[in-house]
Amino acid sequence: MGKPILEIKDLHVAFKTYAGEVQAVRGVDLQLEKGETLAIVGESGSGKSVTAQSVMRLIPSPPGKIKKGEILFEGKDLIQISDKEMFRIRGSEIGMIFQDPMTSLNPTMTVGKQIMEGLMWHQKLSKDEAYQRAVEMLRLVGIPTPEKRVNQFPHQFSGGMRQRGMIAIALACNPKILIADEPTTALDVTIQAQILELMKELQVKTETAIILITHDLGVVAETAHRVAVMYGGKVVETGKVEDIFYRSRHPYTWGLLGSMPRLDIKREDDLSPIPGSPPDLFDPPKGCPFADRCPYAMHICHDEMPKVTEVTSGTHQVACWLEDSQAPSIESRGAKVNIVSQ
Repeated sequence: MGKPILEIKDLHVAFKTYAGEVQAVRGVDLQLEKGETLAIVGESGSGKSVTAQSVMRLIPSPPGKIKKGEILFEGKDLIQISDKEMFRIRGSEIGMIFQDPMTSLNPTMTVGKQIMEGLMWHQKLSKDEAYQRAVEMLRLVGIPTPEKRVNQFPHQFSGGMRQRGMIAIALACNPKILIADEPTTALDVTIQAQILELMKELQVKTETAIILITHDLGVVAETAHRVAVMYGGKVVETGKVEDIFYRSRHPYTWGLLGSMPRLDIKREDDLSPIPGSPPDLFDPPKGCPFADRCPYAMHICHDEMPKVTEVTSGTHQVACWLEDSQAPSIESRGAKVNIVSQ
């Protein structure tokens, strides 16, 4: 395995508000390999989207600020480069599909013109060349009669077509990394499946690395190669999809899997929601962020953040005190398989 195309090291992001400072991301470490899909999962407020927006340097300042860390894209720290250089990278080398296409697309411009804009700016294509490329991109993402649709406005597209249009804009300049922030939110199941299949097909054709931000574990199982589980602004577990679904080690991951509906379980009472509420990031806990909701929490969990333990060297890591040699043996009834911590 070669050098990662993207490395996030000890990233801290905070937002100043009238009530105090929200510590939204608190020491995130992630890696993304060329051509792979990394899914970032967790509850709302866990820091998933803020991490992605930090990569794109889209954190509004004020009130937001990247306080510490490195974001290395092909060895270049995106936090340290100039705004002009970041403007060149954003869209051409790193693309992003935003959560809500209706608010992300410009309602006063045709979809074709919005695709052409990046092509003319980044790839210096003429207007005619950019127009032809826009038609090709709409055809590539599966929009019927692209020659007609290229001249239509976002309100003339259905929800699924708007999302496909967003993907066309994000992929128009052949970026090396595509960040998809909940790309199937508010779409029906059929359209959701089509969008996910489209992303997989395009990844094979273009070798684009994808960061997929989602709370839908079904989407993760279908599309991702590796998974990072975030909670309280921290990454609590990372691993291959098989590691997370079948050999997960963190109680929060067990909770996510246990609260996921399954076709082989019909009784509603067999769904196990995670009790309690996420931590207050105005005053985050000094120990494990999940300690107050964890049924296996020990005194040390509240007092000190656990270090990252290698479960499988290089592929599966977890930050949990249950991995300590002095911790009691715990048996978890996960959503997929029985898991025993040694």
